[in-house]
Amino acid sequence: MRLASKERFKTFVYTKQDMDAIKAGHPSDFRKISQRKLAKRVGVHPSFINHLVSGYRTDCTTEVAESIAEVLGLDVTVLFDPQEPISNRKTA
Repeated sequence: MRLASKERFKTFVYTKQDMDAIKAGHPSDFRKISQRKLAKRVGVHPSFINHLVSGYRTDCTTEVAESIAEVLGLDVTVLFDPQEPISNRKTA
């Protein structure tokens, strides 16, 4: 599945900017989850979540997308668009 929007994903996950603001004493949105905690609950490496947040990576398996959505308490279609796996695509 393909991440619909990294900006939308960032509304649910702490970013470096969020952490810098917290360290500077600014209020934060406590409904967000840390990237490390999300990764642990989903069963992926923290760098994978970071890659989704940064936009370096935009796709993942259906199982991972569903796990992310479940941990965040969302319908999977809020964050991800269905995408046919590359191996199943027909070439012209």
